[in-house]
Amino acid sequence: MTLFEKIIAREIPANIEYEDNEIIVIHDINPQAKLHLLIIPKKPIKTVADMSIPDDIEIMGKLFATAKKIGDEKKLEGYKLQINVGAKGGQEVFHIHMHMLAH
Repeated sequence: MTLFEKIIAREIPANIEYEDNEIIVIHDINPQAKLHLLIIPKKPIKTVADMSIPDDIEIMGKLFATAKKIGDEKKLEGYKLQINVGAKGGQEVFHIHMHMLAH
């Protein structure tokens, strides 16, 4: 079970910014910007390379839709979205997640 699955199951505490049936958004414990959120699908998919097409297209779209929702709610003028893929791509937790950073 990954760190994110444990957070989703409430086995590990996290600062939750947003949650619905398919997505959870938490504050990064090692922020790289004034706002650093992790947008995580509750469905455990290891990496972008492990996505099932077409089954996972909708959930990936929801990651972006959630980023937009948060950006709108926080009235952010700009932000960076980043998805690391695989160990060589900088991924540390092998459960797809999107970083949302704003200064």
